[in-house]
Amino acid sequence: MVVAVRDEERDTEKRSDFAQLLEQSFGMSPVEEGEIVKGTIVGITNDMVIVDIGFKSEGQISASEFRNPKGEMTHKVGDVVNVFVEEVENASGLVGLSRERAEMVQTWDHLVEASEKDVTVEGTVVGKVKGGLSVDIGVKAFLPGSQVDIRPGRSLDSYIGETFAFKIIKLNKKRGNVVVSRKVVLEKERERLKHEVLANLQEGQILDGMVKNLTDYGAFVDLGGLDGLLHITDMSWGRINHPSELFSVGQTIRVKVLKYDEKSERVSLGYKHLQQDPWSGVEERYAVGARVTGRIVNITDYGAFVELEPGVEGLVHISEMSWSKKIKHPSKIVAVGQSVDAVILDIDPDNKRIALGLKQLLENPWDLLREQFSLGARVSGTVKNIADFGLFVEVGCEIDALAHISDLCWVQTFDSPAEVFHKGDQVEGVVLQIDPENERFAIGLKQLLDDPWEIIERKYPVGGTAQGRVVRLSKIGAVVELEPGVQGVIPRQDLAEEPPIGTEYPALVVSHADPRERRFFVKPQGV
Repeated sequence: MVVAVRDEERDTEKRSDFAQLLEQSFGMSPVEEGEIVKGTIVGITNDMVIVDIGFKSEGQISASEFRNPKGEMTHKVGDVVNVFVEEVENASGLVGLSRERAEMVQTWDHLVEASEKDVTVEGTVVGKVKGGLSVDIGVKAFLPGSQVDIRPGRSLDSYIGETFAFKIIKLNKKRGNVVVSRKVVLEKERERLKHEVLANLQEGQILDGMVKNLTDYGAFVDLGGLDGLLHITDMSWGRINHPSELFSVGQTIRVKVLKYDEKSERVSLGYKHLQQDPWSGVEERYAVGARVTGRIVNITDYGAFVELEPGVEGLVHISEMSWSKKIKHPSKIVAVGQSVDAVILDIDPDNKRIALGLKQLLENPWDLLREQFSLGARVSGTVKNIADFGLFVEVGCEIDALAHISDLCWVQTFDSPAEVFHKGDQVEGVVLQIDPENERFAIGLKQLLDDPWEIIERKYPVGGTAQGRVVRLSKIGAVVELEPGVQGVIPRQDLAEEPPIGTEYPALVVSHADPRERRFFVKPQGV
């Protein structure tokens, strides 16, 4: 029994030795399942590719593993390829091999190494999936939407078909799970570029940048890892309402570094500074007194801005729009976009200001006054407006005449002209002043009446008595009429109480008569 066992062991050893000798005689090395080895393509058919791995038998691999997406064969006889040993000997006595599994194993080994060493891998975006994109990095990987880019706005579909570098942020070989990020790669590259830009950045430098974002007040320009602000006032010498009138996101532009704050890393950029300042030589192109044509580009409460050429604007002040009209707002005269003719009144190139006038192109109605009226001439007109200091009277020309309160009557018994006059009243007067230089046109109403003062002084001396009736109440007291055309005032301090209109005073004493101020005061007898 023991002898039989020993004989069997000796037979097994002999067979093993024989197999080893046989492999050595064929120059073959032993292979193991699950191993990746090199093999040489020795034959190609429509269905199979025959690969010699230096073993006792050859292996067959499906030809589909060697065809590209177009169905074309990617290898030829004699090519050396890596293959995965699935079986040392299959049912047909051949070695079971797979090229795809070899590539898969090698790919995973490469991905694990890249993840451990924190290096990038290259991949192609192949499709859109829920929450992000699918990326081919040798295996299918998931690219979350939040990790696609550092600059939002681009649609995910637009990335399909493009090849990028990615960083592996999550890997599970057992589950075949890989999550990648392009954003991490871009941020790292951006940081590197930022340090390069900062190391060489200086004021006055000319740089190329990409418009990253547009706002109402300017544009943010990517200088290569560092953003600079191009303010709307530094975009054009002319007037623009929004940066989108000149630029679009993604556009590459050339800018000048105006200011750089090293501590805050803030960069102010200029675009118009790369073009000639249109105010340069403005005095050679324009002259005071010259007539110019421009376009209204802005209207404010105090005037309108006129563009004479791109970057050069003049201001028409509201006071220079009309000789005589009282303009409440410039929009009553001009509108944005309107083409206007104007006269240059002043040029200040240092402060970049040009003063313009519209009324200077019209005939000055003040110059016509002396042709229409003469001093002392009798005029009639309509009360257009009433102020505390007098009346504005339309007398048949563009300019209203002022009848000052002191020229309305010889004896003033009212506090405001509104107590006696109303808009629309017809009045007559005499021309007292025509002064075009100071724009004064005055008339007087009392000058058409006899001066009653001499009669009043003789008939109503101080201390004398008279009778009167209250015809009006004013701030200074009660106005009493002594006789038609003759009125006096009882001061408030002399009144025990405010008398009703129509109150009769049988005995009044003249208390004061001032020829200089032409005032006539009375008081009840006994006061």
